[in-house]
Amino acid sequence: MLVLSRKKNECIVINNDITVTVVEIRGDKVRLGIVAPKDVPVHRQEIFDAIHEREKQLGEKSTDTQGQPV
Repeated sequence: MLVLSRKKNECIVINNDITVTVVEIRGDKVRLGIVAPKDVPVHRQEIFDAIHEREKQLGEKSTDTQGQPV
């Protein structure tokens, strides 16, 4: 993991096309602004996990007990 320090209004750039900006720092919370191409999904971790758990559940329901599509 790369760990960076940034102040309010400072940015990091990822892969030349994603910019993450520190918008606000309030107590123990940091607000980030993210600019990314439309084809790059950006989710909070808990939403990302829920999406992938749902996809996993749907994948399990679409196969029979021998792993064959139903």
